[in-house]
Amino acid sequence: METEQTLVLIKPDGVQRGLIGEIVARYERKGLKIIGMKLLQLPLATAEALYAVHHRGKPFYETLMRFITSAPLVALAVEGRDAIGVVRTLNGATEPLEARPGSIRGDFSLNVTHNVVHASDSAETARRELRILFAPDELYVYRRIDEAVLHPQ
Repeated sequence: METEQTLVLIKPDGVQRGLIGEIVARYERKGLKIIGMKLLQLPLATAEALYAVHHRGKPFYETLMRFITSAPLVALAVEGRDAIGVVRTLNGATEPLEARPGSIRGDFSLNVTHNVVHASDSAETARRELRILFAPDELYVYRRIDEAVLHPQ
């Protein structure tokens, strides 16, 4: 699999619980590269742009909108080989009670809404979500010192 980019949100519960560093460290230790990061509180229109495609009309949509806009979150642009799949594996199942111990949700979450992290589910979704939260000049190109070992050509 080639290098790809994806979006991760450390949701308000993750920020409020002081888990930012722990979560970022898990992605970095796996060999993923953080190419953009910002702390922000989502306006409702931005939250809807992110979630409406997959969730508008579902019973939990309004609760999700209230939660995701309730406090600051951290948006991460992450890059690496099979970044979407790797991030989703590190995050664990969306339903925390099904998430394996050792995954972010398996270790830190018990509630499907307050499940600490969000990640793009496909390359198309990742491109759309990254455009919503990051301007092109907010994404950085650089080489990790360990890339030759982690991702040989």
